[in-house]
Amino acid sequence: MNKQVISTTSAPGAIGPYSQGIQLGDLIFTSGQLGLVPETGQLAEGVEAQAAQSLRNVKAVLEAAGSGLDKVIKTTVFLKDMQDFAKVNEVYGSFFTEPYPARSAVEVARLPKDGLVEIEVIAVK
Repeated sequence: MNKQVISTTSAPGAIGPYSQGIQLGDLIFTSGQLGLVPETGQLAEGVEAQAAQSLRNVKAVLEAAGSGLDKVIKTTVFLKDMQDFAKVNEVYGSFFTEPYPARSAVEVARLPKDGLVEIEVIAVK
């Protein structure tokens, strides 16, 4: 199988040597998406706004591949502070419906651009 690069201007461009997403067969892997507003390149204000923007960015990458949030099977949520879990969880729940994807959530020491949350997903086409 050949891997295909997924790229869209509806999500922030990669800030390093990686792709916004990769499709391999019917699987789509997104890179972690910060809460960066694509039009400005700036982080949204606050953890809830960053979580929502991160998921909008994930959605844009998935849609560029012909998929969507309803086809997500696994997510990983990286948090700067696990104290923000409940706030992020509330935002996250507004983007997904049952059956919910499998998920991991971890606290990390630091995120690029000093973001508060970063989310990556695996989805099917």
